[in-house]
Amino acid sequence: MSAPFEERSGVVPCATPWGQWYQTLEEVFIEVQVPPGTRAQDIQCGLQSRHVALAVGGREILKGKLFDSTIADEGTWTLEDRKMVRIVLTKTKRDAANCWTSLLESEYAADPWVQDQMQRKLTLERFQKENPGFDFSGAEISGNYTKGLKL
Repeated sequence: MSAPFEERSGVVPCATPWGQWYQTLEEVFIEVQVPPGTRAQDIQCGLQSRHVALAVGGREILKGKLFDSTIADEGTWTLEDRKMVRIVLTKTKRDAANCWTSLLESEYAADPWVQDQMQRKLTLERFQKENPGFDFSGAEISGNYTKGLKL
């Protein structure tokens, strides 16, 4: 089942067994559901330019080479309501052409519909950034998009 395009927040989530990930022009967000009552001291999180590793209570949840590079010293993680870990990674390439098709090089790929919705969202975000003051909230992007361009 495909994830819906959330108009209000502009988030196009890609569901995973452990939670979801989504992206903006500048950042990648990873939301991992953890057992209720989890404490920060139970979490081991390693963030590098091209790698991510997350373990909770000694159990590996996520580990691998990221789809593209990030700024390592700008990556953060937080524990929210003792039931979700949110990781925020800053992309090194910050434009609509850098739409990640998966979180890791070989795992957690967005299906074609979700990928198209992600690209549309990033293209709309790019238009907003390039044209401050214009209201694109009712804009609809049509056609198939890849690397920020209409095909």
